[in-house]
Amino acid sequence: MPPLVYLVRRGVKEAMDAQARLLVLEMDTNGGRVDATEEIIEILNNFEGETVTFVNRKAFSAGAIIAVATQRIYMAPQSVIGAAAPVMLVPGSGAQDLPETMQAKMNSAIRALVRTSAEKNGYNIDVVEAMIDTSKEVTIDGEVLNEKGQILTLTNTEAERQYGEPPRRLLSSGTVDGLDELLDELGYAGVARTIIEPTGAERLAMWLNAISPLLLIIGIAGVYIEFKTPGFGLPGIVGIAAFALYFLGGYIAGLSGLEWTVAFLIGLALVALEIFVFPGTVALGVSGAMLIMVALVMAMVDVYPGMPPVPTFEMLQLPVRDLFVALVGGGLAVWMLSRWLPRTTLYGTLVSQAASGTIALGKLKERRKELSGRVGVALSPLHPGGKAQFGNEILDVISQGDMIGKGRRVRIVGHSGTEAIVEPAGDA
Repeated sequence: MPPLVYLVRRGVKEAMDAQARLLVLEMDTNGGRVDATEEIIEILNNFEGETVTFVNRKAFSAGAIIAVATQRIYMAPQSVIGAAAPVMLVPGSGAQDLPETMQAKMNSAIRALVRTSAEKNGYNIDVVEAMIDTSKEVTIDGEVLNEKGQILTLTNTEAERQYGEPPRRLLSSGTVDGLDELLDELGYAGVARTIIEPTGAERLAMWLNAISPLLLIIGIAGVYIEFKTPGFGLPGIVGIAAFALYFLGGYIAGLSGLEWTVAFLIGLALVALEIFVFPGTVALGVSGAMLIMVALVMAMVDVYPGMPPVPTFEMLQLPVRDLFVALVGGGLAVWMLSRWLPRTTLYGTLVSQAASGTIALGKLKERRKELSGRVGVALSPLHPGGKAQFGNEILDVISQGDMIGKGRRVRIVGHSGTEAIVEPAGDA
């Protein structure tokens, strides 16, 4: 399942960073999803040292396929490996056989995947295929190891039995009682070792990454509303929390480090400077927006130590797709909120009720009455929020949903929170 993918990815990257010579998978599994299996194999292929699987009890289905992707297999006493035929899991009904056409298609794909690993690591291809395909009969040295119509499963003693001339072990390199004995057998007795164990956060990362486009949409909408309203209120908190969860998912999954979170915050700061401090300075806004986009994409790109700094097209496909979906969804959310939210009483509760201090209710009412009907000039485009000047006074204003260009005359027609609601006043 995906949480185990994240665990393996974290372990492999730590091993590569430490320039480890040996990577051991201690395995006890009934199997799992095909897509997760393929991803784990791809991750293991990035490690350039020695890879070994220690079957501690059982390696069924996906476990057998992953074991073949390592250079050697060792097994504990009374352990078993095999039974890797694909099945379909139906909620509420458990495992069921695949329809005939789908079964043939899936068998072909998985057999090709396993053949590639078996050829690379020197395993008997017929033996490995017989664990997947019921039509495969295996006979070695005149002994029928698997009859047609059966799925091959081997015990530790069967898997290490030797056949052929010169004699070769069938699948397993030997039986060992535990990791200590395995390391002794491999010549790594007494060496420094690091145990990579689940933290429980991997399951959280699975859910966060599954909803990553939704988190981006919420983040975009929340930050946009915060930029367009005075003070700091609930939209900003929600937006920042959504982005934080997005980056947290990538970090726990082992995809990205904290550097892209920092890059995102720098980009956000540049955009804020463009809007609030140096309006009209295009370079700041463009640079910030580009940095934000790069950070959001790279936070979900799977980069390994020693890889070229520029990711490939295949590595970028999924993150770019998610970002595109989020930008479209965020744009729609912002458009709907800009049209609807300012007209509701909810708007006043979402934004900070006093951007520069607490104002007594009586004074606030008096102030609003004084400002009502005044005409001024928009200092920035209002879509819907921005700033306008009324005489010598600059106020935070918001239109009634329509965009009003910079330099246009506006009239105050009401208030929402601490912002004045304006409408076009026509040119003088």
